Amino acid sequence: MADERGQVLEIYRTGPMTVLGFGGREILDQVDIGACRSEIIALVKQHNSEKLAFDLTGVRLVPSGLLGLLASLRQLNVEVHLCNPSDDVREVLEVTKLDQIMQVYDVELERETQ
Repeated sequence: MADERGQVLEIYRTGPMTVLGFGGREILDQVDIGACRSEIIALVKQHNSEKLAFDLTGVRLVPSGLLGLLASLRQLNVEVHLCNPSDDVREVLEVTKLDQIMQVYDVELERETQ
């Protein structure tokens, strides 16, 4: 469910802690995993990011490919944080044990203007 420009990710903040979101979409069923990965890698390199925080506010369903992408981001030597997952997403993270390799919590996120 990309927007008219084909983008899925919204960038809230960049720097050592880069914060990304999915625009409050409930279901991330049409995510181009390769394009997301390329965009994330470019952000990490450009901003020397040490932490990536993904705002999952409003997201009810995350496809397995995106979960795999999030887990693989650790290969970039960055911490991966998942903020505000729904109960359904939190359950999937627990069942897959991804909550043990990524920090999962609820927090109020502020968006900075890019």
